[in-house]
Amino acid sequence: MSKRNSAEAKRAARERLRAERERQARRDKIRRQLVVGGSVLAVLALAAGIGVAVANRDSGGEGDSTDWEAVLAQVTEDADEGFPTAAPANTSGENGRTIRIGPEDAANTVTLYEDPRCPICAQFEQQVGEAIQQGVDDGDYAVEYVFGTFLDRAGATGSKNALSALGAALDVSPEAFLGLHEQLYSEENHPPETLDEYADDERLIEIAQSVPELEGNDQFAADVRDSTFAVWALQMSAYFNSAEDVEGTPAVRFNEDIVDTPRSPADWEDMVEANSEQAAE
Repeated sequence: MSKRNSAEAKRAARERLRAERERQARRDKIRRQLVVGGSVLAVLALAAGIGVAVANRDSGGEGDSTDWEAVLAQVTEDADEGFPTAAPANTSGENGRTIRIGPEDAANTVTLYEDPRCPICAQFEQQVGEAIQQGVDDGDYAVEYVFGTFLDRAGATGSKNALSALGAALDVSPEAFLGLHEQLYSEENHPPETLDEYADDERLIEIAQSVPELEGNDQFAADVRDSTFAVWALQMSAYFNSAEDVEGTPAVRFNEDIVDTPRSPADWEDMVEANSEQAAE
């Protein structure tokens, strides 16, 4: 082997080593975000008086067809478990982690941070959800949704499973996503935190029958049962955990800044008006 070939081989070996180190660093970062970030937020949730989740099977809650330990291994260790890696349609950004509803050219962006099992998020959506959507319809802002799964501790899996189902709905259409989102947080359907009902695939499919775009939708049902968007759900959860200024759910960001979470339609409108004026200055 010539010196030139030897030098090129060494450079190639160094490049491969560098690339592998970068891949490992990314895997370690995602795992830390999912484990450490979730633990910190769980402590904060407990401090706020939220109850402790029930324990279910380690790999998935009752009725949950997803082996979440295998999904985590695929996300963080590049393990070849065969779960689909594509993000749902109607997403953008890295790993499809941006869910944006509303005009692309909106002057302002509201970002909502929620956990599907969070009872305070359910109260927030029941009280303010209609006002939020009205602002989108009026063109005042676009809304981006970021979902965490930190309430899935002690073996519960309902937050992850519900997020995967929201991905399946989003793959159908933004309207289907919004419809399922509303139903999951509704007073009629949202369970107490002590019950891990959203770990049940069939329960999620049953709730979705109230959404016109999902009623009788066999592809949606198959995606829920087949864990089509389980990898995406954990990638979204890691993205949630990476928001260092988000200390619990629900949290609201107006453009770049976290704001106090409104608790009524009037409070929401006041928040939008005040921050819109500030952004315009």
